[in-house]
Amino acid sequence: MQQSDALKSHSWWSATASMPVYPPLSANLNVEACVIGGGIAGVTTAYLLAQTGLSVALIEALSIGDGETSRTTAHIAPPDEGYAALESRHGLETARMVADSFRAALELIERNVQTEHIACDLERLDGYLFSCGTSPHVALDRELAAARRAGVEAFKEDTLPLAPSVAGPPVLRFPGQGQFHPLRYLAGLAKAITRKRGVIYCGTRGLEIEERHGHALVTTPTGRIIADHVVVATNTPFSERVAMHTKQNAYQTYVVAAHLRKGSTPRALLWDDADPYHYVRTTPGADELHDLLIVGGADHRTGQEPCPERRYQELEQWMRGRFPQAGPLAYRWSGEVMEPLDGLAYLGRSSGNEHVYLITGDSGNGITYATIGAMLVTDLILGRPNSWVSLYDPSRKTYREAVQFLKEQANIVKQYTDYVLPGADIDVATLAPGDGALLRSGMGKVAVYRDELGALHWHSASCTHLGCIVQWNSAEKTWDCPCHGSRYSAYGSVLHGPAVHNLEPIDPDHWRKLLKAGKTGQTPPR
Repeated sequence: MQQSDALKSHSWWSATASMPVYPPLSANLNVEACVIGGGIAGVTTAYLLAQTGLSVALIEALSIGDGETSRTTAHIAPPDEGYAALESRHGLETARMVADSFRAALELIERNVQTEHIACDLERLDGYLFSCGTSPHVALDRELAAARRAGVEAFKEDTLPLAPSVAGPPVLRFPGQGQFHPLRYLAGLAKAITRKRGVIYCGTRGLEIEERHGHALVTTPTGRIIADHVVVATNTPFSERVAMHTKQNAYQTYVVAAHLRKGSTPRALLWDDADPYHYVRTTPGADELHDLLIVGGADHRTGQEPCPERRYQELEQWMRGRFPQAGPLAYRWSGEVMEPLDGLAYLGRSSGNEHVYLITGDSGNGITYATIGAMLVTDLILGRPNSWVSLYDPSRKTYREAVQFLKEQANIVKQYTDYVLPGADIDVATLAPGDGALLRSGMGKVAVYRDELGALHWHSASCTHLGCIVQWNSAEKTWDCPCHGSRYSAYGSVLHGPAVHNLEPIDPDHWRKLLKAGKTGQTPPR
């Protein structure tokens, strides 16, 4: 039975974790390292730096884990690109280095859990890849050979144990993959940072970074931080206006979750090669008799899906066709991933900077790449050698991806045509509570939202990053930028960068004057 329409976007992780609370920055600060971003990337980096004895300050615009980490599936498996594609694009040595970095990331997570005694349901288990193509044996044989050349243990098998209705034959089995509760892990690391004399400030958004006189200056609304090193770990960097945003693209990804009887599906990670692809895991449920089945996928470009609810419906339909034992939906949520043009994350020193470092381009492997980035950046800051530096260098050129680059830039240019397109053909007075719409105001667009109490909220629809027109996301109740992935609440507050400033409020009286003058094509509100 389809019940997803009655649910609001809320992750299982957020519902089942108690997160530490930290105050905003209230004064200027001098530290050796400033980390911006309170997700897995930022918190892991701050933890590793604090372990070495450096003075560390971590700032987060919202609360610890409130960003994309709360919206992951914490599915720690081989790279989404696949080893065959990585070898074809970049060569065998690159594929081997990627495999080495993925192994090291999971091992670091294990060490952190053991060292800090974090109860986060960390579990090693098998991962299974199955093909949805017309020639599954050919596709899987190619991936198996490439994985083994990269030094990855993998096996081809006839079917998936305990769940033949899900996949097969054949399937590829990757032993020793991982999963955990990401917010409980994050809470444990955050507490460890403060025990190691690091400081954490939430409700503190980084607005600007400026290099000067051998250090970097971070500006926030409530104070400035001078640091020898600054790490931007905000999913997508706000510190670069254009360059990095031509190298990666923002995608919305969806998750549905349902309870099922414990033991009725295998303790394994599952994923396919469909486009968009699907991925599956389970986690301990709310009682001893049940697990929670978590299914993700149905990706699309952020801000470019007029009916996001249908993505949830498609995902649920896919789940029920393969897991008929699953109960009604208990949770659903969506998140944002950054897809790099060449399939590899951007981790390391920011191009043209001496004291600023980036962790971005997660490509659907957010937990893994965030951890790799933390390791790599820590080594750079401490002057230690790291064999992955050139592999993930944010300033690397992507000439081989020229066709894809031009295609993506054409897509972004197309989004700017929204300036000349008409606004929604609606009467504002009929806008339902909890709904939003774009309306024309002279040469611009207005984002209008009616809250659950009936009040209207008016903002410029121009994204404060580079001016693209935001789009209403009816599933998440957000305004999403289709160009570079910035997201705002229904009330115009920044939720996700690269934007750092809220949508500009619009004076309703000015709007009414335009309406009376007949310059908007809309009916004046009553």
